[in-house]
Amino acid sequence: MTVPGGGADFLQLSPAAAPVRGLTAWLADAIRAAIMDGRLRAGAPLPASRLLAGDLGVSRGVIVEAYQRLADEGLVSARPGTGTRVLGVARAEPGAARAEPGAARPLLVPAHWRERAEIDLSPGVPDLSGFPRAAWLRAERLVLERASVADLGYGDPRGSQSLRTELAGWLARTRGLRAGPGDIIVVTGVAQALALLARVLRARGMNEIAVEDPGSRGARDDLAYWGLRPEPVPVDEHGLRVGELARGTARAVLLTPAHQFPSGVVLAPQRRRDLLDWATAADALIVEDDYDAEYRYDRAPVPALHASAPGLVAYAGSTSKTLAPGMRLGWLVPPGWLHADLVEAKYASDLGSPALPQLVLAHLIAGGDLEQHIRLVRKRQRSRRDALLRGLRSYLPEGRVQGVAAGLHLLVTFPGLAGPDTAIAEAILRERVLVQPLSWHRLRPGVPGIVLGYAAHTPDRLHEAAQRIARALHRRALL
Repeated sequence: MTVPGGGADFLQLSPAAAPVRGLTAWLADAIRAAIMDGRLRAGAPLPASRLLAGDLGVSRGVIVEAYQRLADEGLVSARPGTGTRVLGVARAEPGAARAEPGAARPLLVPAHWRERAEIDLSPGVPDLSGFPRAAWLRAERLVLERASVADLGYGDPRGSQSLRTELAGWLARTRGLRAGPGDIIVVTGVAQALALLARVLRARGMNEIAVEDPGSRGARDDLAYWGLRPEPVPVDEHGLRVGELARGTARAVLLTPAHQFPSGVVLAPQRRRDLLDWATAADALIVEDDYDAEYRYDRAPVPALHASAPGLVAYAGSTSKTLAPGMRLGWLVPPGWLHADLVEAKYASDLGSPALPQLVLAHLIAGGDLEQHIRLVRKRQRSRRDALLRGLRSYLPEGRVQGVAAGLHLLVTFPGLAGPDTAIAEAILRERVLVQPLSWHRLRPGVPGIVLGYAAHTPDRLHEAAQRIARALHRRALL
C-alpha cells in the first residue's frame, strides 16, 4: 500500500466507485476496514482533508465528517500540527489470556470471530474515545508538582488517604453509602475485589457462593479460580429470586442490584428487603457489584444496598465504565468484620495500588471534573442506546428487548426460537457484526437471546448494526 499522505493512491479509493449518496459512510467504512485489517497501522497519517477531497472530487465536509466518525469510535486522533493519525485497535490473539473477570467484562471469543467482525457489539466496553485526556493530564501535572516523597513511596495498603477521603464523599452523594475513609479499600477493579473476598471467605471456611443466573460469566470464573464454587440462583423480571437462597447452602451471594447483567433489570424493593432479611437470618454476606449504577437515563438510580445494611454488604465499584478499564482503579467497602482480613490480603497481593493514578482521581473528584465527565458520557450513551433501540424495533420486532433504560448494553431475547442462541450469534457474524449469545452467561438452560454493547459506537453505526442483525436472522430464517 502506498504510504498515506495524499494522492489518488490512498487505499486505492476510486471516485467512480463512490455511491451517489452516503459518501461519508462509504469513506469512513473504507478507512475503518483498512485499520481493522492492518493496512493502516497505528501512527499512520491520514491525508489532509482538502487534498483528499480534491483527489476524490467530493466536498471537504465529507472528509471532515468521515474523520470525525472515526475519531468518535476511537480509531483516529486529530491534533493541531500533526494532522489526523490512526490510533489502531486492540486485537485478541489466538491463545491470549481472557480479560479480567467481573460484571460484563468482555469474554475472549474465538479469534476468528473477532477477525471477521466489522462492528463489535461485545458488552462491557465503554466509549474509550471519550476518556477525559485533557482533564487527566492537567490533574496529573498538578499532582506531580505537589506530591511529596511519602506520596510516591510504599503507602497504606488501603490506598491513598486523599482518594479514600474523596471517595467517601463521592459515594455518599451518588450512592448513599455511609462509609468513612477508613472503611474503604482501594483496589485495581471489581475483579481484584472479588479475588480478595474469595480468598478471605475461603480462609473462613466458605466453599460456595450464590450467583445470578444469568449473570456475569467473568465474575463466576474469577470466584471459581479463587476456590469458591458458584451456585446459580435464577433471575426474573424483578431481579434475583431471593427465595431460592434459603433452599441452598451458600452463605454469601454476589449480585448486581442497580442494573443486573445481562438482563438489565433492577432488584425490586421487596426483593431488596427479603435479601437483607435472608442475610440477617443466615448470618450471610451480600457482595454488591454496583455495575452500571452511573448510567440510568430515565430517573435517578436506586441507592446502593450497602446504604441500608453496611454490616451485611461488601460493596464494590470501579472506574472501568466511567473512565476506562485500563486505569485499574476501584474500591471495596466491606463490613467491619471482614475489613482487617481484606487489608492484609491486599497487602500480600501487591503492597497497595499505584499511587499516581489514585492522586489524580482524588483531584478529579474534588474539582468536579469526574462528575462533569460522567454527565457528558451519560448524555452520549443515552443517544446511542436510543439509536440501537429504534433500529431493533424497526428491523427486528420479533425480538424482545429487556431491562430498564440504563447501562451500556441491551438484552434481546427470542422466546419462540427453537435451537441454540449460538446459532443466532454465528448468523449475525456472517453480516460482520459480533454479538454475545445469552447462553454464554448462563449456568442453566433458558430463553435464547443475544447481548449487545452499544457504548463504543456512534448512533448511525448502531442503526446499521441493527439492520445487519435483522438481515442475518431473516435471511437464515431463524425467527
